[in-house]
Formats: sequence, structure tokens, C-alpha cells
Amino acid sequence: MSNSTNKLELLGRAPLAKALMALGIPIMIGMLINALYNLVDAYFVSGLGERQLAAVSVVFPLGQVIVGLGLMFGNGAASFLSRLLGRGERDVANQVASTAVGSSLLLGAVVIGCVLVFMKPVLLALGATATILPHALVYGRIYVLSCIFNVFNVTMNNIVSSEGAAKTTMCAMMLGAVLNIGLDPLLIYGLELGVAGAALATAVSQLASTVIYLWYVLSRKSAFRFSLRYFAPRRQILAEILKIGVPTLVFQLLTSLSIALINRAANPYGDALIASMGAVTRITAMGTLVVFGFLKGFQAVAGFSYGAKNFSRLREAIFCACRWSSAFCVLTGLLAAMLSTPIMTLFANGQEEIVRLGAKALAANGLSFMLFGFHTVYASLFLALGKGRAGLFLGACRQGICFLPLILSLPMVWGVNGILYAQPLADVLTAMITALMAFRVHRELNMEVEALSV
Repeated sequence: MSNSTNKLELLGRAPLAKALMALGIPIMIGMLINALYNLVDAYFVSGLGERQLAAVSVVFPLGQVIVGLGLMFGNGAASFLSRLLGRGERDVANQVASTAVGSSLLLGAVVIGCVLVFMKPVLLALGATATILPHALVYGRIYVLSCIFNVFNVTMNNIVSSEGAAKTTMCAMMLGAVLNIGLDPLLIYGLELGVAGAALATAVSQLASTVIYLWYVLSRKSAFRFSLRYFAPRRQILAEILKIGVPTLVFQLLTSLSIALINRAANPYGDALIASMGAVTRITAMGTLVVFGFLKGFQAVAGFSYGAKNFSRLREAIFCACRWSSAFCVLTGLLAAMLSTPIMTLFANGQEEIVRLGAKALAANGLSFMLFGFHTVYASLFLALGKGRAGLFLGACRQGICFLPLILSLPMVWGVNGILYAQPLADVLTAMITALMAFRVHRELNMEVEALSV
């Protein structure tokens, strides 16, 4: 039996617990380590001072916007590819995979070029103060330029996950993480490059991950064939990719916008608040990326099962994903809430104000994180089923529909506390909306089952 056939067996016929573990755990581990090296970045940069740490925090959402292009084409293609594999349409799948990779690289290069030209006004718009801006410019120019590798990596991560090759994504992310962790102290302090060293470490690590994905493609281990002759940016293919990809990009843009608005709201209160909220964002990102990683496996199984009209397997996958992701979120959230002060101490370099503010925010975010798994399962489900509009709405709730009004209004009436607690309050509102939409999607799936049995 071929390697690609084994992967499809895992998606369609393997015991569900085995399939979700085999697909989700490697990606989850990879994304956890990937998130960890972002934290390591923050840890080593914090030794340079609060302005340098704040500079990295300001640049962070900019990189997330660019990476969102990879997510748009990668996740959009992944949803479509899982359903195509479920229907056995290999030739179309090859075209979709090649088109997604080529389109993400072309658009990514254009956006990176524009950002580099207008770097200074962009960073000022993202909340950089006069004291933070010089460090942000040094870090940002190198970091943004290296994002072309990350665009490719993120696109491939999603495509490879859709065919069940979870170990490849884990290896790619782990190699990048290990290199970044090793290079950070060497370049930042050993060669005395400061924030430039942190950016260079990230660039090298992303390039290493790119090499892994190129090896995977060129060795023909993938179920898909990547080639210029398969590059087919036709309206029909792009429409299917963007139907799911655009909501994914919107989620990423909203994440970046939320960080930028937090930085701008924190601006009048000084660099310490910007630095503390930046550290909290990176810490909570570890938890969110673990959930996203696990649900990559769920999304592949859900899309494949839906394409194959295997509704019993789909329903079982939903409930299993809810149980496991919620268990993780509850445990992680409680630990973050109880250990918020010692955790923040790691990123404060002895600065008590960063610890005090960050601990309050982290404790609140930890408690609200317990709801994150439930919300994310259903946001992923809508995308896996090709229900782009519903997926867009639900995914936009957490850091868009619910969060934006809160971060814009609460600081005016609640001061610093409005900044610290805007996200936790948004999480609670999002969970309530998710419950209503979960009831709706299960009702629709039951109707499809009834129609199929007639």
C-alpha cells in the first residue's frame, strides 16, 4: 500500500480516536514548539529592556497579517482538498494545491514589498512610540522580509495537513523552533546584534522549515503533485479556495487588529503596559496554537467525512474534538490563572510594573481560555463543511464582533482595566454565540441525513 493511500485510509476508515490522535497530535506538538520559540524570542529580547520587548510586540501583528495570506490560500485549499480526496477527484486536487501555493507566494511578495516601503508609518499606526520606533524599524525590516518563507510554510502546512501527513508538518515546525531557540542567544548577545539578532534567528528558522516542505514535495511523498502545469488560477478554483480562505484571512486580520488596538489603547499608559500585554499575547498564543494544531486533524477528518457523506463519522468527530479540546483548555486556563505572576516574572527582567499588569491580564485570559476549545471546534467545522459565511461570522466573533466594541469603549470608562479585561469578556460573549450556532449546524446536518435516506 502506498504512502498516500495510507494517509487516505487514516482520514476515511481508521478508528476515529486513532485518526484524530495521529493527525492532530503531531501538528499540535509542532505548533506548540512553534509558539514556544515566539515566547523564547520575547524572553531573550526582554533582557535588552522594555523598549526592545515592546518593539517586538508592536511588529508582531504586522507579521501575522502577512502570514494571513498563507493561511488564506492554505486553509482555503485544505478544506477544498479534503472534500476532493473524499470524492476521489485527484486531478482537480493537484490543480488546487499548486494554485494555492503559487498564488500565496505571488501575493505575499507584493504585500511584503509594500510594507517595507511604508514601514515607518505602518509601525506608528500599530502603536509604536517615539522611544520604541527605532528598535521596531530594525527588527521589523528583517522580520517582514523573512515572512515570504513563512507564507510558503503556512500554505504548505495546511495543504499537507489536509492529506493526513501530520508528521511532516511537525518535523518542519520543530526544526525551525530548535534553530530559533539556539540562535536567539547567540545572535542577540553572543554577536551583540540586539533585536536584529532576534529577527535574523527567526528568518533562519523559517528558511529551515521551508527546506523540509520542499524536500517533501520534490521527493513525491505527497498525495498531490505540485507543478507549474497544474497552476490553474481559474475562477472556479479560486472561488472555492477563497470561499473558505477569505474568512480565515479575516480571522488573522482581526487578530492583528486586536493586538494593534491593545497597543494603541496602552500607548498613553507607557511602554510597560505595551510590553506586558505583548507578553500576555504570546503566552496565550501558545494555548490557542495547540488547539488550532489539534483541530487541523479534526478539520481534515471532518471535510473528508462530509465529502464522502459519512455523517455518523462526522458527528462522532465533532463530539470527540469538543471533549478533547475543551479538556485541554480548562487545564491550561486554570494553570495560567493560578501561576500568572511567576509566569510573567520570566518576561519582566525585574520590572515590577510589567509583572503586576501582565499577571492581572493573564489570570483573566486564563479563565476565559477555558471556553476557547468549544468555540474553535465549531469555527473549524463550518470551514471544513465549506460553509464560508457561517464560518466567517463565528470566527470573527472572538476578536472582531465581540472584541472590537469592547477594546474601543472599555478603556474610556474603566481605564487600564478596560485594556486588561476586554479579551476575556469577548471570549464569554463568543461562547454564548457559538452555542446557538452549534445547535443550528447540527439541525442542518440531521436534515442532510434525512434527505440522503429518502
